[in-house]
Amino acid sequence: MATNDAARQGSSGEAVGEAVGDGIRTALDWSYVTLGDGCRLAHRFDGRPDGPVLLLSNSLGTDAGMWAPQLAAFAARFRVLRYDSRGHGASDAPPGAYSMDRLGRDVVELLDALGIERVHFCGLSKGGMVGQWLGARAPDRVDRLVLACTSPYMGPPSGWQQRIDSVLRDGMEAIAEATVARWFTPRFRERAPRAVAAVRETLLATAPAGYAGCCAAIRDMDLRPTAPLVTRPALLVAGAQDPATPPARAEELARSMPGSPRVVTLDASHLANVEQADAFTGAVLDFLA
Repeated sequence: MATNDAARQGSSGEAVGEAVGDGIRTALDWSYVTLGDGCRLAHRFDGRPDGPVLLLSNSLGTDAGMWAPQLAAFAARFRVLRYDSRGHGASDAPPGAYSMDRLGRDVVELLDALGIERVHFCGLSKGGMVGQWLGARAPDRVDRLVLACTSPYMGPPSGWQQRIDSVLRDGMEAIAEATVARWFTPRFRERAPRAVAAVRETLLATAPAGYAGCCAAIRDMDLRPTAPLVTRPALLVAGAQDPATPPARAEELARSMPGSPRVVTLDASHLANVEQADAFTGAVLDFLA
């Protein structure tokens, strides 16, 4: 049975929030891979050239900058590979509905193009959904999986369709305030306004077509039948105050996966790696050690 460790410590204070905000805003130098369907995927490496590869996958409405709070600690031990998901950041945003199968195959094609056989994988929210797909469909490409603030199913589909219609009609501003309110607790929004503002800026800069395409992938996704196929060692991270993917979702997913994966619950909302940066980083490094 999965174990649940509540972690209440972590990053706090304005200084930390400002540093996180500055890191998220940092412009990145990108390399590009052109995938089989013509979509260009932006990626970059940091850290030890000789270290094991740790691949980081961003959430819906963010980009690779979301991992700024973890980068220094991860880069000290790993060759860190970050990429902007299809539809986000510096990657292309093709029009039309995407699928979780497409988002998962994007990662496989990226690794193939870079000549990388296996990685540790850490994904949050949508990134964690991609991780679930990889664990079931391409387990030979993964050593260990960190699935954070995620779920195998995010129904009902009608809610996602409403979001798609909203951003395609009115732009990202239409959903920005409600989204940021779900991503962070009121306490963190008050304590770290620069970090919150940086994440909001990234959301507003996301191409509506790319955001809508990924929303369609989540709308149509149901990874529950394949969860028992995810046999790679896994860590599940949940936010105790996350309204989108509450801890019960992580516990349910853990019970569906072989090997009794551990569940760590942090005192945070949805973007737990930003709100509880130190605790999140420590949990991941302990698991990957």
